Amino acid sequence: MRAECDLQAEREELEAVLSSEAFSRSPSVAQMLKYICERHFRGQSREIKEYNIAVEAFGRSPDFDQARDSIVRVEAHRLRKRLQEYYLQDGAGHQIQIILPPGNYIPQFIRREPPPAMQSLDVEPESASGKVRPVALDNPDAAIAPAPAEPAPPVPQAAAQPKVKRAPLRIRWPMLVLVFLVAFVVVFLWVRTRGDFPALGVKAPAMSDPVYSPQREVRILAGAGDASLVDHYGNTWSGDRYFHGGEERRVAPRAIANSLDPAVFVHRRQGNFTYDIPLESGTYELRLYFAETVFGENNVGGGGETTRVFRLSANGGELLPFLDVIADAGGSNTADIKVFKDIQPASDGMLHLAFLTWNNEVPFVNGIEIMPSRPGAIRPIQFLARETGYTDRNGQFWSSDRYFHNGVQVQRHDAVSKTEDETLYQNERFGNFTYVIPVAANSHYAVTMKFCESWFGPGRPARGGAGKRIFDISLNGRILLRDFDVFKEAGSLNALDKTFRGLAPNAQGKLIFTFAPSHNYAMINAIQVLDEAWK
Repeated sequence: MRAECDLQAEREELEAVLSSEAFSRSPSVAQMLKYICERHFRGQSREIKEYNIAVEAFGRSPDFDQARDSIVRVEAHRLRKRLQEYYLQDGAGHQIQIILPPGNYIPQFIRREPPPAMQSLDVEPESASGKVRPVALDNPDAAIAPAPAEPAPPVPQAAAQPKVKRAPLRIRWPMLVLVFLVAFVVVFLWVRTRGDFPALGVKAPAMSDPVYSPQREVRILAGAGDASLVDHYGNTWSGDRYFHGGEERRVAPRAIANSLDPAVFVHRRQGNFTYDIPLESGTYELRLYFAETVFGENNVGGGGETTRVFRLSANGGELLPFLDVIADAGGSNTADIKVFKDIQPASDGMLHLAFLTWNNEVPFVNGIEIMPSRPGAIRPIQFLARETGYTDRNGQFWSSDRYFHNGVQVQRHDAVSKTEDETLYQNERFGNFTYVIPVAANSHYAVTMKFCESWFGPGRPARGGAGKRIFDISLNGRILLRDFDVFKEAGSLNALDKTFRGLAPNAQGKLIFTFAPSHNYAMINAIQVLDEAWK
């Protein structure tokens, strides 16, 4: 478990980091870290913006244009890398650690709690009913997951006491195992009777999960030459590499629907071409990025569906037999992300991707993203309706808002009850809006939506309660919740989770959630998507 730190301890940790050899050799990185931390200490975290960092920390002129000058994103990437290296080496033993989440310039000071001391075997446990996480009876929608029964570790030889008798252990072990099993069954049956609940055994990983290995991630801007990009979420994309054949093409910058990173879609590689990408042994998730910027409505090539159709293969096997980006994305100048699980390198240590002609127009791709994952599943997707990412109290990272179309984003500051982590419920998207979430087509998903009514209710900005905000939520045209009223179910300023299981994407590999108002505006605070095969 991680806990927040006091201000003095935070300052001491900052001084320790800045005085280390790694940061003394990187003055620009140290300068950025000191600036954002000092803002944090003064309670000015909301002012830690890219423009302010560029002008005040790096001395850029007041007419600084972040679209042309990426100094802050580049230095933030270097800072994250230096912090990671520092806490793997010199700072490995520090109880307090500084992290800078991707897509966020606000530092977080995390206390890493020491593990509890082991008890001697001759001491009877105070709670023989098993290690079960307390259940909040007034919040049946909260996550409930019994901890696995674990046998007590053997006492090291040096710590053994001569008076300890071993005979009672033969009596305690069966009893303890039986008690643990009974406790597990009781909690499991209780949860099953509560209706809507998160899937047991399915948990999003913490940032320390080995799946999250930045060194094994690959992001390529196809057709971009040596150009690089730090995207809206803090990920670094390299210039084009590992390709054979094809040609580079570029279009004028433009808005790309369903994406906050239109720069990913400005360049493309087109023709009949291949990529031979070296990968370490393992299982990966592959994401291919497309946006049709030549053909279709409002583009110079005209046409529309069927104008450009092509196919893809991986390691000689069929990946997609037919791809029409305009039809798949629902229009031109619209982001289309195709997601594939269980991707592995061939015997030569390469992932061989081939883009092959199907009709008269040549294939293309804008971006290639490869990330380690687990067999049979894509990585969890979880995000908040806010501009910056957040690492929750369990060490799980939630990205800033993504995949949305329409709606308005707003931040709340009121305390939220019935949750251990109110930040997950203090940021909101409201209006008449849609989320188009790309996933692997051959999986089913458990989706948890987080809500908190902070606008209507006693003492709130708008009077009234039940019936003041009513909306429908649908998935790919099928109703999930009809006439949903957050206040009616939870009241005001109370956390409310709704979990849906066994959700299948549409034929294009997308989970399209529509939030349609019936009375006033629809709203949501956060969304988590878990592949049900994730173990």
